[in-house]
Amino acid sequence: MSRFEKKNEEPLEDWLLSYADMITLVMAFFVLLVSMSKIDLSKYEEVQAGMARDIGNRDVTKPLQDLSTELRGKVAGAGVEDSVDIGRDDRGVVLNLASGGMFKPSSAEILPAIRPLLKDIAETLGQKRFNGYQIEIQGHTDDTPVSTPQFPSNWELSSARALATLKVLNELGIDTARMKTAAFADNAPRVPNHSDTGQPYPENQAINRRVEIHVYPR
Repeated sequence: MSRFEKKNEEPLEDWLLSYADMITLVMAFFVLLVSMSKIDLSKYEEVQAGMARDIGNRDVTKPLQDLSTELRGKVAGAGVEDSVDIGRDDRGVVLNLASGGMFKPSSAEILPAIRPLLKDIAETLGQKRFNGYQIEIQGHTDDTPVSTPQFPSNWELSSARALATLKVLNELGIDTARMKTAAFADNAPRVPNHSDTGQPYPENQAINRRVEIHVYPR
């Protein structure tokens, strides 16, 4: 063969096997990370909207932010900002309703004064664009002991208050398939009930007596 002629050989593609193995391992690694992570939907929504605006030059709807804004408007319109506040957690929107404005002491009967606000909340949550959102109603108390024939402990009281709220929202048009309840008694306070020396904080105890309505994508 002439030294000017080149031998016609197929290129070696052994590197593809190593490359495929590497890609598989990287994918498995990220799948493992996602399975162990706790996704903050609120932050994800903000990041998604920011990327769409800065990179894609387009606007993206932010339903959680829209829901929070609408609910804040309802609370402001009802003039109950002192007893109701709206926040966000890693799942979605959270409404904190002070029990003092919803129930009589040691009772699970909803006061007539709060029903107009619950009606406004139900109208907002009942909008078609929010139909895919789960509604979790949590009952919370402070650590003051309760012992009545109807409510032997704070567990029964917090459970009954959550259930009473669910029933009212259902009467106002929210499908029970979207809702669930949970009772926490005094085990998830927002602020300390007592000082380090055991002195009670009445203001803090009032904050801890509440019903929380969590709204998040299903």
